[in-house]
Amino acid sequence: MSSVRATGGILKRELGVFGAVMMGLGSILGTGIFVSLGIAAGVAGPSVVIAIILAAMVAACNALSSAQLAAAHPVSGGTYEYGYRYLRPSLGFTAGWLFLLAKSASAATAALGFSGYVYSMFGAGRPASAWAACAVVLVFTAVVWSGIRRSSRINIAVVAMVLLALLAFAGAGGWAQISDGTWTHWRPFFRGEGLAGSMSTLFHASALMFVAYTGYGRIATLAEEVIDPRRTIPRAIVATLAISAVIYLTVAAAGIGAVGADFLFQATEGDAAPLEAAAREFGSPILASFIAIGAAAAMLGVLLNLLLGLSRVVLAMGRRGDMPHALARLDRSGTNPRAAVLASGVLIAGLTLIGSVQITWSFSAFTVLLYYAITNASALALPKSERLVPRWIPMAGLTACLFLAFWVEWQIWLTGLLVTAAGLGWYRIAGYSRDRAGATP
Repeated sequence: MSSVRATGGILKRELGVFGAVMMGLGSILGTGIFVSLGIAAGVAGPSVVIAIILAAMVAACNALSSAQLAAAHPVSGGTYEYGYRYLRPSLGFTAGWLFLLAKSASAATAALGFSGYVYSMFGAGRPASAWAACAVVLVFTAVVWSGIRRSSRINIAVVAMVLLALLAFAGAGGWAQISDGTWTHWRPFFRGEGLAGSMSTLFHASALMFVAYTGYGRIATLAEEVIDPRRTIPRAIVATLAISAVIYLTVAAAGIGAVGADFLFQATEGDAAPLEAAAREFGSPILASFIAIGAAAAMLGVLLNLLLGLSRVVLAMGRRGDMPHALARLDRSGTNPRAAVLASGVLIAGLTLIGSVQITWSFSAFTVLLYYAITNASALALPKSERLVPRWIPMAGLTACLFLAFWVEWQIWLTGLLVTAAGLGWYRIAGYSRDRAGATP
């Protein structure tokens, strides 16, 4: 009997192409565009638009690798399961551990971004934002606890509101740039001393922006709940990535052209609300308020989707014994891993108390790039009969992920390596305990 069936049953398939795409957009159109765009703009200046394109290209390779893996092995857990199946158990565990680290940090950034936009909108002070972020995490943990069907409906409403807000921002920013007519905010285009400095800042920004695209991974981690996964998953992932890339470029060009990269970065450092601050510079308080509402809704959408994705990986790790078996239990209807949802929510809530979007987002960038390196390695190991794309695509994704990961601050990647090593230490201890108990992972 498989470990999946032995520990609580199979999740029901309820999501079609539209619902899966909306889940992906709900994760992508959030923290990346409303918060991390300002962080990356501060690193690379106007050349962040190139970083957005480079990140999208790397994400495309990863998306295609994820699509064929999820179609070939459609169960909850994403690369955690793929690493176990196609590589080796230690790499499978490492992928699961990295996913928990990366996406918990991303979710904490989303919660902090939400509080930043809300506090900026109402003119409140910053000190309370970390506690407000913690509170909203706990509230949305309760939402996900209620089940994926209700969560999916909330997500669709959130995405619709976010798209309207971004369309309004892009239109106003584009008009402001045309009215100014000087294009001064685009000069100098690159940051850094000489070619080496320019490339360094560009790759650093690309690593930061890459995280923004990884919301399509929610589709893969929910594979066990998707209808006709071999058809639905590839289509939903490709559509999600294409739509989000166009939106990111449009909003970035509008913001930088109208107010400049430095302004966006300073607004991110201040209140973690760069697009709301930029909209105020356009001279329209109504637009600024609309952007703030859309941003707050986007952060909640990201938080919702990350809670879903994290809880499904915790579920998968609990099934194998890499996490306590109690985390693998489903509710009576067999549709919701409530213990895993609760554990994920508590972890995210704790990380929000760091209070810095720069730290949490950079840490997420490093760990998620390592995670997707394992994804691409798993895709390379697929049997020829299960491949949907040429082998050079996962090879390019693997190389790019490992290359970009170490362009973040050295303190971040060193911490990431140490925490990853600690996770592998736990894996060895857990494996020893399983062997003594006569369990099979």
